[in-house]
Amino acid sequence: MSLPPYVTREFVKQRLEQIFPEGAPNRGYCTREMAGATVFAMIYVGAVEGVRYSSPKHVYRMSNDQAMLTSDDARVGYVKESEIPGSVSRGQAWYADTTREPIRDETLRHGLIPVGAVIERKDLPTTSAKPRYALAVDFAGLFDPNLGGEALDTAIEQWRANHLTPSALARVNLLRSGTGKDASGVLVEFPDKHTRRLAPGDSSRIAKGVIEHFAVAFLDDPVVLWLSESGNKVVERDDLLAKKIGLHIDPSRNLPDIILVDLGPKDSNSVLVVFVEVVATDGPVTEERRAELMKLTEAAGFNPTDVAFVTAFLDRGHAAMRKSFQAVSWNSFVWIASEPDKLIALNGTSGVRLTRLLKAMLNRD
Repeated sequence: MSLPPYVTREFVKQRLEQIFPEGAPNRGYCTREMAGATVFAMIYVGAVEGVRYSSPKHVYRMSNDQAMLTSDDARVGYVKESEIPGSVSRGQAWYADTTREPIRDETLRHGLIPVGAVIERKDLPTTSAKPRYALAVDFAGLFDPNLGGEALDTAIEQWRANHLTPSALARVNLLRSGTGKDASGVLVEFPDKHTRRLAPGDSSRIAKGVIEHFAVAFLDDPVVLWLSESGNKVVERDDLLAKKIGLHIDPSRNLPDIILVDLGPKDSNSVLVVFVEVVATDGPVTEERRAELMKLTEAAGFNPTDVAFVTAFLDRGHAAMRKSFQAVSWNSFVWIASEPDKLIALNGTSGVRLTRLLKAMLNRD
């Protein structure tokens, strides 16, 4: 019985976090403690594509006592013992047998299988108790204890390129780009092609995305009217444009991080004012914040239909979005830097039929 080189559960967990960095699809399912236990057990029993398969019981029956038995004979013996009805674990089992569902449905079917890390036999009835899961050969190779340094980095990059979608790779690359702090800051190119450098950090990375991607993708003729950093540092302000459209910009007031103005199509006389709050930790456009900013545009004579509110996050999986999304105001938008061509609309109008919303969303009006 051929077995992959033995590695510890801790080694597996650490390598999963390397393979699936922040931004990877369903990262939680692929890197949590249960995922580490699952992949460890599959390596332990030799469940690799083309060799043999494993089942959730190999995971939840595993124990520290068993995991410390590293010889091939002990590993083979564990496989055979697991097939005996009524057999018990050696020592305290890692999980109760009731965890077979989260191992199967979350870690495997919603985590590792969709990205090609694990394969599943399709020739077995769904009710069959026979082992059906195995590590894909190229994924199993990433857990070779002799693979490290640049060779490991190259292998992981190649695996991602082969298995993650272009959008998933873009998310990973964007989020990884901020892991090394750039002392020179974040360079932002404005719509008129002039540049400014912001302080390092997630807030600046999100602001860069708003100005370079959101404004271009969702506005016709965008201009940055106002840009500030943490500590109320004003980076950009266009007083001439503000005066022209009648908008009073008072730096002493609690202004949003970014104010964009869409001058619209050349044949239009209307403009759209877009208030953007950048959320790296906290501070979305809440109901109260929206009402406060609306007073600013009402004083300038703008109709509500000429004003938009956007809360900008780094990534859907980022802690800031999980923390703040529940506070985001209705009748506003959410934009995510790691998925720059998408926009979430929080429609607060009651009584609108789903068919109408669907047609509007798909541009079929």
